[in-house]
Amino acid sequence: MYTLLVVDDEAIIIKGIRSFVNFEELSISTVFEASNGETALEIFKKHSPDLILADINMPKMNGLDFAIAAKALKPDVKIAIITGYDYFDYAVTALKAGIDDYVLKPVSKKDIQETLKNLIEKLQATQSQHEISKLVEGILNDTKVHDDTGYKAKIQKEIDRNIANVDFSLSYLAKQLALSNSYLSSLFKSLYGKNFQDYMLSTRLDRAKIFLLSTDMKVYEVAAAVGFDDPNYFSATFKRKFDISPNQFREKMRE
Repeated sequence: MYTLLVVDDEAIIIKGIRSFVNFEELSISTVFEASNGETALEIFKKHSPDLILADINMPKMNGLDFAIAAKALKPDVKIAIITGYDYFDYAVTALKAGIDDYVLKPVSKKDIQETLKNLIEKLQATQSQHEISKLVEGILNDTKVHDDTGYKAKIQKEIDRNIANVDFSLSYLAKQLALSNSYLSSLFKSLYGKNFQDYMLSTRLDRAKIFLLSTDMKVYEVAAAVGFDDPNYFSATFKRKFDISPNQFREKMRE
């Protein structure tokens, strides 16, 4: 669920937005109000809303200055400026300053509904990118283990090369590195802190998360991309580890 701050010095505008916007359809649970930029900034600091609709022409602090201040405090907040034709140049300036959208007065139900929908889609995209970055950072951190022999880089290169290879195994890796299975097994555990099979399963499922978040690939396509030849087994394994199915994970992260 999302929270919204509406900022306008005309009470009738705020009342209209409250009455004709289907907040439930947009998954907006809470709507805050402010009649000027200064009050809006105080509310923003206290409640940190996800979305903002702000008029430009307001007393004390105009909407553009408020929006820029809000972005400085919370760069991921999504903001649309409401403006009349006389202030269109301000809207252009706002977009250049990182504001996400604008609405020209007089506003209609469709205008506001579509604008909020666009802001939410941008917010979802940002959240997905953050989740992907966290996953990638986790994968990269997993490989940053000191290795005087130089095997770590060679092993990681083979892992990255063979993520989609269903035949990739400890024996396969040992053959590529010209090592015995027993020696590689011990070496792998000392480098990664877990055995080969557990590490590969964890890595493949984390990579699957990235595909689910960043692409529209079908679940069976994701399964194949991370080295599972049975999509049903992939889905069951994914759910067993994360307590959620691949499709449910994708839907939850995009809500």
